[in-house]
Amino acid sequence: MDRTKSNAADQEVGANGAGRVTAARGAFLYSAADAERQRGVRRMKTFATGLLLCVAVVYGLAAWGRAAGAGSWAGYVAAAAEAGMVGALADWFAVTALFRHPLGLPIPHTAIIPTKKDTLGQTLGDFVGENFLSSDVVRQRLRAVGIGSRLGAWLAEPANAGRVTGELSTALRGALTVLRDSDVQAVVGEAVTRRAEAQEVAPGLGRMLERLLADDGHRRVVDLVCVRAHDWLVRHGDSVMEAVTGGAPGWTPRFVDKRVGERVYKELLRFVSEMRDEPDHPARGAVDRFLTDFALDLQRDPDTRERVERLKRDIVNRAEVQELIASTWGSVRAMMVAASEDEDSELRVRTRTGLISLGTRMASDERLRDKVDGWLEDAAVHVVTTYRNEITLLITDTVAAWDAEQTSRKIEAHIGRDLQFIRINGTVVGALAGLVIYSVSRALGA
Repeated sequence: MDRTKSNAADQEVGANGAGRVTAARGAFLYSAADAERQRGVRRMKTFATGLLLCVAVVYGLAAWGRAAGAGSWAGYVAAAAEAGMVGALADWFAVTALFRHPLGLPIPHTAIIPTKKDTLGQTLGDFVGENFLSSDVVRQRLRAVGIGSRLGAWLAEPANAGRVTGELSTALRGALTVLRDSDVQAVVGEAVTRRAEAQEVAPGLGRMLERLLADDGHRRVVDLVCVRAHDWLVRHGDSVMEAVTGGAPGWTPRFVDKRVGERVYKELLRFVSEMRDEPDHPARGAVDRFLTDFALDLQRDPDTRERVERLKRDIVNRAEVQELIASTWGSVRAMMVAASEDEDSELRVRTRTGLISLGTRMASDERLRDKVDGWLEDAAVHVVTTYRNEITLLITDTVAAWDAEQTSRKIEAHIGRDLQFIRINGTVVGALAGLVIYSVSRALGA
């Protein structure tokens, strides 16, 4: 990779002064905090390197002193300094090999993070999938959190219930706005028509008529018909007599036709009046028998049932009925939008009340809490077990999309300071080990 281009990309800072630096490739951000950490890493590198140089100077002086006959102490100092240099160089090599090739040399098994980034991402994804996305871990964690109890206590607060109601109302309005009326009307019309065609209505009508007759509910209808028929005859007596005389043969005298018309009208009016005033009139019994037989035919007679089905299909398929079914959605939609916008509407008031009641029950009813926790655990386990591979693949693909050098720099910014302590410790421990080894050797006469 062209280091000049990489550094230029690393130092690209937004005009807002936030100090966020974009990576050379991918959406990997090198933030101002990372830059500050990197400065800390450089300070520790300088200190560790300075310690190595100091030990080297000490070794040089001690070796010169030993050669000049300064005394046996010079040998001890030279041995300690020599071992300290070896430890410092070895740990420098180990730390550097994590992030880059030492001295730019392509030594095998160095620059581990840049060259093994994708493998590390795969390993990280597998680790997360096995140890964090298992059903047992998810259940234990959710059970420890106690979501049902916390959610219940939160919903029991009126302000929180009102907030949830407001969010639900916003979501409802958004959904109603997105839906096209023509599409919904078509779906509703098709669903109602298909349901009506699939469901035979005659048996249900027959059973409903049977219950109505058993409760004498039809008598009020018969009473109403008789009253209306009587009133109509009173108001339209002339029309009835004209209809009777108009249908008489042409050879009969006019006065005879008139007398017959008057007689028919009076008998018809008497019949309707008696039927209206006498609950036990024979005609009422005939109506009861007719309705009883008709209720049975609706349930058992194939011919009657088929006629009702044909009538139903004719009614449902009429353009006026289809337009009525389709227009129903517009009325429902307008009603729901208005209710969701009005904070004092019955819909929102009942929703708030229901949420508060639910929260109170969840906070006090252990069985309900256990059910809610169980539902949440089952849902979470289902998501985890179903989409575990997708989740781990997200980690793997995200790491794979990162720029190798940028990834190395970001990781070094986070852990590099601690790694420099390895170099310092290597220098100190190496010097002590060298001193001990030299002392033991001298004690044994080597």
